[in-house]
Amino acid sequence: MAREARKRERKQISRVCWVWLTFVLGIELLSSPTTACQFKVTRVYDGDTVLARANDLVIKVRLVGIDAPEVSHGKRKPGQPYGRKAQKFLASLVLNKTVEIRAYGLDRYNRVLGVLVLNGRDINLEMIKAGLAEVYRGRPSRGFNATPYREAEEHAKKTRTARNRSVR
Repeated sequence: MAREARKRERKQISRVCWVWLTFVLGIELLSSPTTACQFKVTRVYDGDTVLARANDLVIKVRLVGIDAPEVSHGKRKPGQPYGRKAQKFLASLVLNKTVEIRAYGLDRYNRVLGVLVLNGRDINLEMIKAGLAEVYRGRPSRGFNATPYREAEEHAKKTRTARNRSVR
């Protein structure tokens, strides 16, 4: 019984620490239009979400300004067409590499909304140019300029490099 109580207490402390860290990080990120930091990408969840690490800080990053097809997140749950292809392409670009993350705040799931930059290349934009993502149609992040993304999407459509069927 005491063992279970200690286990619950540790989980609760862990949750409190996570909420506090998220709050502090959110305040820091939202206090300026953009914040840039160096992180190593340690996991690619799909074509628009990665896990990044810097020292003891681990963050989940949602690539701002783009929307890539979803991959399957469980048995018997189909992903969207080109979801795995988008995930693999993004992984080939950034997995286990140190990138600059230009942050534009947090989304409703407490993920950092960010642009990944590797050797001066905007990786979010590269996903659109490859036809594996489209411009995000939801509410834009404050301070984020989606114009180059829309132009790249139009170019991909015209030159038929758009591999994702959702890019029309």
